Amino acid sequence: MPPLAFYEDSTAGQFTPIAHLRPVFELLCGHFSNRQRQTSHFRESAWGAILRPELAEVYAAEHPTAIINDDAWLQQNSFLLMNGRCLLDPLQAETLVPGTAAWIGDTLAAVAIDPRDRLEAAAILQREPLEKLARGKKAISFPGTVLNYPWDLVMANSDWLRADFARRTAESPLKKWDSRVAIVGPEDQVFIHESVQIDPFVVIDSTNGPVWIDQHARIQAFTRIEGPAWIGPGTQLFRANVREGCSFGPVCRLGGELEESIVHGYANKYHDGFLGHSYVCPWVNLGALTTNSDLKNDYSSVSVPLGGMSHSTGTTKVGCFIGDHTKTALGSLINTGSAIGVMSLVLPAGELLPKHIPSFTRYWHGRIEPLPGGPRNGFETARTALSRRGKEFTPAMERLLEHLFAATEGERSAAFARQTASSN
Repeated sequence: MPPLAFYEDSTAGQFTPIAHLRPVFELLCGHFSNRQRQTSHFRESAWGAILRPELAEVYAAEHPTAIINDDAWLQQNSFLLMNGRCLLDPLQAETLVPGTAAWIGDTLAAVAIDPRDRLEAAAILQREPLEKLARGKKAISFPGTVLNYPWDLVMANSDWLRADFARRTAESPLKKWDSRVAIVGPEDQVFIHESVQIDPFVVIDSTNGPVWIDQHARIQAFTRIEGPAWIGPGTQLFRANVREGCSFGPVCRLGGELEESIVHGYANKYHDGFLGHSYVCPWVNLGALTTNSDLKNDYSSVSVPLGGMSHSTGTTKVGCFIGDHTKTALGSLINTGSAIGVMSLVLPAGELLPKHIPSFTRYWHGRIEPLPGGPRNGFETARTALSRRGKEFTPAMERLLEHLFAATEGERSAAFARQTASSN
């Protein structure tokens, strides 16, 4: 198998706020991100990434073996170039040979590249030159998922939970579960890693889909998990009611009711409260009784304000999308179709929160205002939070957040102006 290369195209800005600090191909759907799904299958293949320049330093530190935005590598090697927002079964991807391109509908999903194609990272990021090149190759139509907005990940999650379970169980024998766990539904649709700790009085319901509980997870008594679901490594569930369609990344602490939601990793929702049809980024803490709405009273289609601009989702069940390092306080009530940015503080005022809370702001006494002390105070909180999980808040992370603070200044200014206009 040739090396793999993952790229973001010009739609990356449509995934705000959950892709502010990561490339689109690192967003979670099913058991994996797009990049993880492919590299875990093609274990022996080298890989690279073409992504927004501001992400490169942090991403290279997190993935030291990856080749990042390297034009020389792109021009000297044959490789399989994969669109980061197109989810494909790896077994399909391995069928591509030089001279072919895979399409999902009219969206380019992957193309086999050789040095004669003379690609550069800047051209790939613009999408159009790459698609022109791909149309000169043999077109192959593949099934799969094209992601355009954050809610597409949530809507596709159940399908990819089933697909990932089927592929992984074909590669690994199932572990027999602890006799104290009550299984409702097909027993061969439940996988529990041998390192998992499970208390008595836990129910796993695989009637409507498989359940995979990954290594070193901890499941407390009186937890119920309905499939399809993936409980990631090191995640702890505390008396949780996990409804269908949930993916919880590594090292989360979760309780209360959760339904059709993705918690990317290193996030806390320890207490009671509801989270539904939502995507929550790392280092978010949802305070006790934080609850979101995922359905309007009139059952109409939900719109989400991405970057402050309203986008219709075309569906009725949409929750919230919360960026990294954001914290909500006791009793926060999150409106249907909300977008809350990176490193924001949410303090409730006894009513539904505004649907758009920009990055680096505080919602306080019913108003959005600048983050007290500016982003530096947020950096110190992040440093503390990461250290509590054995992680380091690096200078590169700080520089990325400083870049994001500058890049989102217009979004904050517009939100403050709308707020002032509505109060006059």
